[in-house]
Amino acid sequence: MKHISHEEHKDKGKCIVCGDELSKEHRMEGQHVHSGMLNDLKRRFIVSVILTIPILILSPTVQELVGLGESIRFPGDLYILFILSTIVYFYGGYPFFKGFYNQIKSRVPGMDTLISVAITSAYLYSSAVVFGLMGEIFFWELATLIDIMLIGHWLEMRSVMGASKALEELVKLMPSSAHKIMPDGSTMDVPLDELSVGNHVLIKPGEKVPVDGEIIKGSTSIDESMLTGESQPVFKDVDAEVIGGSINGDGSITVEIKKTGKDSFLSQVISLVEEAQESKSRTQNLADRFATGLTVVALAGGFLTFIVWLFFTTFGSEFALERAVTVMVIACPHALGLAVPLVVAVSTTLSAKNGLLIRNRASFERSRDINAIIFDKTGTLTQGKFGVTDIVSLSKEYDENEVLKYAASLESYSEHPIAKGVVSSAKETFNVEDFKAIPGKGVQGKIEGKNVEVISPGYLKEKNISFSSEKVDELSAQGKTIVFVIIEGELKGAIALADIIREESREAIKKLKDMNIQCIMITGDRKEVAEWVAKEIGLDKYYAEVLPQEKAQKVKEIQSEGKIVAMIGDGINDAPALAQADVGIAIGAGTDVAIEAGDVVLVRSNPLDAVYIVKLAKSTYRKMVQNLLWGTGYNVFAIPIAAGVLFAYGILLTPAAGAVLMSASTIIVAFNSRFLKIEK
Repeated sequence: MKHISHEEHKDKGKCIVCGDELSKEHRMEGQHVHSGMLNDLKRRFIVSVILTIPILILSPTVQELVGLGESIRFPGDLYILFILSTIVYFYGGYPFFKGFYNQIKSRVPGMDTLISVAITSAYLYSSAVVFGLMGEIFFWELATLIDIMLIGHWLEMRSVMGASKALEELVKLMPSSAHKIMPDGSTMDVPLDELSVGNHVLIKPGEKVPVDGEIIKGSTSIDESMLTGESQPVFKDVDAEVIGGSINGDGSITVEIKKTGKDSFLSQVISLVEEAQESKSRTQNLADRFATGLTVVALAGGFLTFIVWLFFTTFGSEFALERAVTVMVIACPHALGLAVPLVVAVSTTLSAKNGLLIRNRASFERSRDINAIIFDKTGTLTQGKFGVTDIVSLSKEYDENEVLKYAASLESYSEHPIAKGVVSSAKETFNVEDFKAIPGKGVQGKIEGKNVEVISPGYLKEKNISFSSEKVDELSAQGKTIVFVIIEGELKGAIALADIIREESREAIKKLKDMNIQCIMITGDRKEVAEWVAKEIGLDKYYAEVLPQEKAQKVKEIQSEGKIVAMIGDGINDAPALAQADVGIAIGAGTDVAIEAGDVVLVRSNPLDAVYIVKLAKSTYRKMVQNLLWGTGYNVFAIPIAAGVLFAYGILLTPAAGAVLMSASTIIVAFNSRFLKIEK
């Protein structure tokens, strides 16, 4: 069997923070090294700022702007200015050129395209002026634009620091080796890639199941909750199927391998996550969509300006080129580099204080438009652990507390999840003698001289013990797990257990429905259990017994109805759906796989925080739009004037005048960002 390795997936997809294609140079042990990228941006910013100081001092336009005239001009000063600006252009501008290449390659121009067009226009034109062309020098514009864009990128990346490792975390679920049964009956530990269909493997109690196969010897209970969503351990006997990555319970079993490689359950989940992440990586955030429009304006405006001045006036090609370059440089306002990063920094701080970690900004922005939220059940709406919900006394001799006490006394000697649920609900227990487990059926022992058994419904039938109880029938119909307490051969009580519903779930559903958001549950658990939970907390709709690949398909179906869908989950079985949803929200107490597949992580594992996400996204988006309008509002006036529409009236926007407008808009953007508040 070919084991799925890190190498097979480490070069897939795009980084959710910077949008780069993931490659080996960005990976370390399968992880995109954002800390290195962050430090690289910081270094480039520091070097560029240091070089920008002499660039500003040596720029004729700046000298004129501050009233120095030509007092600090000297022979060769423009060549020094050219050399310093060249360093800033290539060294400081490299991240934008790299982003520009990726955006053009994917045919989705964005912020890096706009910045690259502006600084390249300024650099090439200014270099031509230094070496003889008549016109203005824009090196100072180029340098300051690179500085502000670098600090903006750094702020944004530092605020939304994270990497998508869902595929690697899925791979880690499989053990590195298995106990292969050799022809002579002995066992040998071998790597998974040395196994093939038809081989037999031994799986000991408490071990991870290494393969997809069929039990040919033994019986056990297997925890598949993180894989399938089944909230309680599933009893498996001969001929039952087992899934690689699940956890074996208290029995030793021999399994014949049935599936390998891409046919295995976990490989299919990995493929689903990969496919969904690649489709989502094409989503553009607000700033990139805005920048796409400005890129078109810059190129079209510059070209049109050049054509008009060249062919319809007598000012010549040099003047026409200067006007065209001025338009393209002004079309990329400095404030645009801070408009979104500053809001992101403030909203990220706000969210962190309230127990949210934003990992994918583009998806987080879409949260404002959510009109359907899909919840996983186990570990999301519920606590993911069994607890006693009801106790039924079936005899006048023992009340409910005594029934629970007897059951908990015996179960305290068992490691079974159901047993732990019973014990956690009891306040005190009896001493037990002669404890004995009945595999797959229950436990027995002596308590105060009485023979006591806590058994399953199936074992009750084997003993031909019949009873009549509407309450027990009702609890069973809700899909709850029922265990029976027998004392001295007579049925004395029944205890119902279920995955405990989180206290916050009801309130969260109510608030979301008040916001006209449809609340849906998708679970791998049984229909009866799903129906009970849905009724308890007031869900609009639910789907039960859904496999992981079907969960992602359900998300697609709801999206095809035109809905913006959020998915909230915590398990491995939720990872494909989390990646497929417009907004994947992972429960912080869940598996690493789910967390890495999510766009937002609820640190406190509180469903109520989903309400906060929507409100924060609305407030954040509104503030971003305000900043982008403030940051580019002066373009409405600056670009036409820079192009020369008022030239006949003696009005022509110079680079110096443009700098004043640029500074004012940048200050307004920085000030406005600090007033981000959550929409009530």
